[in-house]
Amino acid sequence: MTLRFIDTHCHFDFPPFTGDEVQSLERAGQKGVQAIIVPSTEAACFGRVRELARHHNALYAALGLHPIVIERHRDDDIDRLEAHLHPADRKLVAIGEIGLDLYRENPQFERQQTILDAQLRLAKRYDLPVILHSRRTHDKLAMHLKRIDLPRRGVVHGFSGSLQQAQRFIALGYKIGVGGTITYPRASKTRDVMARLPLDALLLETDAPDMPLNGFQGQPNRPEQVAGVFATLCELRGEPEEVIADALLENTRSLFGIRL
Repeated sequence: MTLRFIDTHCHFDFPPFTGDEVQSLERAGQKGVQAIIVPSTEAACFGRVRELARHHNALYAALGLHPIVIERHRDDDIDRLEAHLHPADRKLVAIGEIGLDLYRENPQFERQQTILDAQLRLAKRYDLPVILHSRRTHDKLAMHLKRIDLPRRGVVHGFSGSLQQAQRFIALGYKIGVGGTITYPRASKTRDVMARLPLDALLLETDAPDMPLNGFQGQPNRPEQVAGVFATLCELRGEPEEVIADALLENTRSLFGIRL
């Protein structure tokens, strides 16, 4: 059986992929990666991410304003984002990467929340799912998601919170992104959470070129490494490998409307 994967979170518009797109997609395809969602981080990236999706069948775009670069966002960037959302485009599958972050100094948290809410309202208006970033903000993020009730929901990417926090997101209808963190034996809390969550709530991701897998520290992460994340997930769970692979694929296709 040939396993098929979708990497639901890869910053393919960043180095080392820039200028090496065809070869990088071939490498990923050899590991069974049939589609990759490319989330943007700021308005300056919107055009580049959309062009990548237009020119490569395997790539799909998500457009959003990331909280980690809050100082780069202009007041009119929400209008710039909305301008990309109509007319509808089958290769534009989500608003993301958006969310909240209290990890950095001077997070401008009030402004983060204002920008997040504006993007959630766009997702609601244009019937798109969201790709969510959350560091030290899971409970606050859940409050925003509960208040702005999205029809398509989305995924909390790179999740490393508690089982109770994950269950709260799932109760709100959101998926949980499973990435390279689970390949580290010391990440016992995250590994336990991913072992215990319902299979229909999980998606695979790499966050490449960030979040390298265990054994690849210091190297840029790559979309083909989603196969390594999958292998570790299979070790942590009790279902047969093909059952897990099929479920992850179906979860992703149904959330983002991707047809392979």
